[in-house]
Amino acid sequence: MPKGKGGRVRGIVAGRGKVYEALKARMGKTRAAKIANAGKTHGDRVRMAKKAARIRKIRGE
Repeated sequence: MPKGKGGRVRGIVAGRGKVYEALKARMGKTRAAKIANAGKTHGDRVRMAKKAARIRKIRGE
């Protein structure tokens, strides 16, 4: 596969590339990679989403 835009993102769990790209714009590569890789299973992602919702509610977003 040619290098550049649209290729596989190295170091990111399969199926989580879009999440990584979305987060990268807001928080940088390293933090986005940690969050994207944390959600390896559906249960992990549900837990993360609920935690994020709680944080947004507390902040009043």
